[in-house]
Amino acid sequence: MRNICVIGTGYVGLVTGVCFADLGNRVVCVDIDSQKVETLIAGKSTIYEPGLEELLVRNVHSGRLSFTTSYAVGLEEAEFAFITVDTPMGPDGSADLRSVEAAAHSIGEVLSHPLIIVDKSTVPVGTGDVVSQIVSSHVGDTPFSIVSNPEFLREGSAVSDFFNPDRIVLGSTDREAAERVAELHAPLNTKVIITDLRTAEMIKYASNAFLATRISFINEIAQICERLGADVKEVARGMGADKRIGPHFLEAGVGYGGSCFPKDVLALFHMAASAGCHPQLLQAVMDINRDARRAFVEKVHTLLGDLHDKIIGVLGLSFKPNTDDMREAPSVEVITALKSLGANIKAYDPVAMDRASDLLPWVTFCATPYDVAKEADALLIITEWNEFKQLNWEKLRQFMRQPVVVDGRNIYDPQEIAACGFTYWGVGRGTAPATYSEAKQEPR
Repeated sequence: MRNICVIGTGYVGLVTGVCFADLGNRVVCVDIDSQKVETLIAGKSTIYEPGLEELLVRNVHSGRLSFTTSYAVGLEEAEFAFITVDTPMGPDGSADLRSVEAAAHSIGEVLSHPLIIVDKSTVPVGTGDVVSQIVSSHVGDTPFSIVSNPEFLREGSAVSDFFNPDRIVLGSTDREAAERVAELHAPLNTKVIITDLRTAEMIKYASNAFLATRISFINEIAQICERLGADVKEVARGMGADKRIGPHFLEAGVGYGGSCFPKDVLALFHMAASAGCHPQLLQAVMDINRDARRAFVEKVHTLLGDLHDKIIGVLGLSFKPNTDDMREAPSVEVITALKSLGANIKAYDPVAMDRASDLLPWVTFCATPYDVAKEADALLIITEWNEFKQLNWEKLRQFMRQPVVVDGRNIYDPQEIAACGFTYWGVGRGTAPATYSEAKQEPR
């Protein structure tokens, strides 16, 4: 058993704290939000993440996991302190490090024994040195070490990713400290990569930027497919069968969103530009992602004409399935654009409507997908939740004013939906929407 303090209880911090406790460690999570801490003490997760609340309850009841607003309490017996606070985009696109710096100051102010400080937040290259300088300004001769341990947790599967990681990346100028953090992860039986501090910080940004690049690449291919009459789903399947390429992150649609890809690509762009580089590929990745949303809205406009007083139904609000995270969700940009064109919006999401209501107060939120379809002129698919894959299309068509479907995630077969009486338009699925008249001519 090790004594661990986790600072910050957002997506990364809460998953990290809960899962380390489940590995048998004693974990104290610190957060400055007293209401959030009270909720967590009561055994209620403050985020939606499959499997997390069950582990939270179990480890709180076992006494291995606790929560506090006090740095002094959290660090009292800690051997390791994981900084997992948010690093949102600043006004100029760079990462906003105020929360990281505040955490470093708070650690330094109460630290009175040796500690390994583990920077798990996604931070610009060189932040480990900044944290070290801040803590040093407070602690005098008290020894401490800085280790970078970037997180690679996917929202919606974060618990599984913690327990089954592809690799653990650690960076430090203190090899012994890095090896001690590696020992914390030994039960996970995975590859450990130990580097210098700045290289570890860069690995995180490079990884996320590459994945975002794959998404933007297939979205650009989708636009070309639409002009030339090819099907991007089959193109991606053919590409993914090549072992050098693989199938992952080759799903054309309305682009990437969430708490990581948008801010990390922009932050890396900003770091590169500030260092005198010319990050033209990163610029293209961001441009293509923005254009994917605009192209999707244009399809709705093309199919319906003037959108004034049209009723548009939206299925899916969170940036991806199995999370309630609305940060940089494509749905927000799409819905806002449709509203600016005069449309009235109805929407449904299995878990994200509470969070979405703060961002989209003019939207009518519905209890089921079928309520969304009532009197709608079009139905838009923006998040590929599993429950949308087995809808009753005959029933939906009866509810709708116009049987139009615009699928931003390509989760349906165009001819099958068209055969149910719909005009269906996906992303990169040929030169024109699939229609009922065409579907009748296809062999079934």
